[in-house]
Amino acid sequence: MFRRAFWFTTGAAAGVWATTKVNRKLRSLAPDSLAARAADKAVETGHRVREFALDVRAGMAQREDELTDALGLQASPDADHPELPARTARRPLPGTTTVDRYDRNEDH
Repeated sequence: MFRRAFWFTTGAAAGVWATTKVNRKLRSLAPDSLAARAADKAVETGHRVREFALDVRAGMAQREDELTDALGLQASPDADHPELPARTARRPLPGTTTVDRYDRNEDH
């Protein structure tokens, strides 16, 4: 009698466990769940790309400082040099306006 009760309880528990596992898997494969998971992965990838870009910029700035020190170029690029003409503002092309210009730093 105890043997039958043990196996009945074991079978019922295995059935509940299997049903729960199958239902979880079906929910994880639903279109809404797949779309949410894909969106999360895309956002995570975007963060990684942004971190990489920031690391590259920091490395570029560090290397530029190293090269400036090694070459002895301590002058500011905005300093007035008598041998260089003064910087002038860029004029828009004919037929264009300054409002329509794309500012690539706007996205960052």
